[in-house]
Amino acid sequence: MFRSVRGRWFGTADDGRLFRNERGGILGASTYSRAWEEARQFAFAPVQVESPLAGRPYDLRHAALTTWLNAGVSPADVAKRAGNSVEVLLKRYAGCLDGQDDNINRRIERDLEDD
Repeated sequence: MFRSVRGRWFGTADDGRLFRNERGGILGASTYSRAWEEARQFAFAPVQVESPLAGRPYDLRHAALTTWLNAGVSPADVAKRAGNSVEVLLKRYAGCLDGQDDNINRRIERDLEDD
């Protein structure tokens, strides 16, 4: 599939990759790192940029698994989908999302009011 951006057309590499270098090859790790840091500067507030929040692309995995847990998916199911044990899941991934405190506090307060 191709997409026009500012009058230029982009597609996938011959092997189906969306992101590739100017010669169609695999992007180097340093390219990913530079692009990731630029995106963080653009997307985050200054206090977040200075924090470890999404400091590297792999941190998206933490955010995804934490999102699944916060959505109510059982730890056993999340761990299975992620290829981890429940122990590793809860030790490494639970609680990796920024700004969840207010939401968690509201959920606790609602539950206490129901009692």
